[in-house]
Amino acid sequence: MCRRGYRKKMRNWIFLSKGNEDPYINDFAKGCGCNTVNTNTFDYDASDDPLVLRGILKKKWIHKCWEDSRDFYFMDTGYFGNERTQSNPNGWKYWHRIVKNDLQHNDLIERPDDRFRGFKKKFQPWKKDGRKILLAAPDEKPMKFYEKDLDIWIADTIKEIKKYTDRPVEVRKRTKSRFDRVVTNTLQEALDDDVFALVTFNSNAAVEAVFHGIPVFPLAPTTAAAPVGCKDLSQIENPYYPDKDKLYAWGCHLAYGQFHITELKTGKARRILEK
Repeated sequence: MCRRGYRKKMRNWIFLSKGNEDPYINDFAKGCGCNTVNTNTFDYDASDDPLVLRGILKKKWIHKCWEDSRDFYFMDTGYFGNERTQSNPNGWKYWHRIVKNDLQHNDLIERPDDRFRGFKKKFQPWKKDGRKILLAAPDEKPMKFYEKDLDIWIADTIKEIKKYTDRPVEVRKRTKSRFDRVVTNTLQEALDDDVFALVTFNSNAAVEAVFHGIPVFPLAPTTAAAPVGCKDLSQIENPYYPDKDKLYAWGCHLAYGQFHITELKTGKARRILEK
């Protein structure tokens, strides 16, 4: 629970930390002047305060919160800022998204541009001369959350794509090694290899593709790329190419939904979330 002085300003949040050892939840709780609650002993019915949890496999509590209309804050990997750069040569996960009552920032809300400008990210011009469709398969976790079989989803998605195009479909499976994904076998390299459009479920690959100038078809019920992509595979030959203003507004929105680990530790993340 939160210390009394901090609680006067804010409603109590319950920070769920697996074995009290989740480093990001622990940092966030400390930054808010709160203690964590061990997921192994957590009693859902003990209060109706909002939950803070990390990881899509906490699905039993997420679904319970949806059923009970109980507020929760979901933490997971950020949308950008974790890629390899001069300031982050190893591509460490410094940025974490926090979403209220959902898994992704599925809508586009008008935000200031101060946070987005800090990333110095640029949208590449749309590339329209590629030949193939890149199917970026998600990992097993979101599939388990939505009770889908990954291999079946891949097969069904390819079958659906081929109803509407003769373009070759290349499947990019998500490697377990983050080093491989961000250093030796990057998505950017794959996107540069004659790609016309990217199809995925809810992978951050869709966000990266939009910045790279490749149109996207994100198919999950909730996905950060929804405002700038198309969910209808029958339009695979006619992708959505948002204009510069919409792309910039989308980048500003996502920047206000993800936080650096230092912002978790200082309580700044919570102050922004509660505005």
